[in-house]
Amino acid sequence: MIHRSLCVWKRHAVGNSVGTVCVFLLIIFLLCPFFLVDSARAAMIDTSKDRWEALAGYGQSFPGWGETTQRVETIDLVPRYNHLIFDDVGSGWYRGFHSILVELPVHVVVSPDVSTMIGLNFLACYTFTAGERWHPYLFGGGGPLYSFADIPGMGADWNGNYQFGLGAEYDLLEKHNLLVEFRYHHISNGGSKEPNEPLNSCKFLIGITF
Repeated sequence: MIHRSLCVWKRHAVGNSVGTVCVFLLIIFLLCPFFLVDSARAAMIDTSKDRWEALAGYGQSFPGWGETTQRVETIDLVPRYNHLIFDDVGSGWYRGFHSILVELPVHVVVSPDVSTMIGLNFLACYTFTAGERWHPYLFGGGGPLYSFADIPGMGADWNGNYQFGLGAEYDLLEKHNLLVEFRYHHISNGGSKEPNEPLNSCKFLIGITF
C-alpha cells in the first residue's frame, strides 16, 4: 500500500508541477504589462496593429513523460490572430509588446491512427523588440480540443489542452515576417472520463505573418 501510494503521489506531482508552471507563466504574461505601462497607453480595442499568422509543423508525444503511454505523431496547421494589447513596454533588453493570440489549430494525427484533432487556443504572448531583426517571444495558454482520433488511453472526445513555449520572429519584408516556435503541449480530459491518459508532446512550428 505504501509503495502504491508513493507511485500515485509521484504521478500527481508530475502533472501538478507542469500545470503550476503553466499557470505561473500566464500570470506573469497577463499582469506584468499593467505594472510596466501607463493605463492611458493601453489599446484594448484598437486593432490597427493586429495581424494574421499561419504556422505549420510537427509534434510528437513521449511515452513515460508524466502519465503518457502512447507515441502520437501529428502534422500541425495553426492559423491564428495576433491582437496587440500593450505596445512599447519596458526599456533596454526587455523592451517589447504584449499581445493575445487566438488560434484554431488542426492537428492531423499520422500515428497510431490517421485522423484529426481540432482546438481553440487563447494564448498570452510577450515579444522582445530590442533586437534589430530577430525578436524572441514567450507565450502560454490553452483551451478546448475535440479529437476525432482513436488513440488508446484517451477516454473522451472533448478534452482540454494547455501549452507554453518560446519562439522568434525575423523581419523579412514590410508585412511578412518569419516565425519559428518550439512548444510543450498537454492534452487530457481533466478526469471527466476514464481512461484519462494525457498526451505530453513537443512541437516545432514555422510560419509567416501577413
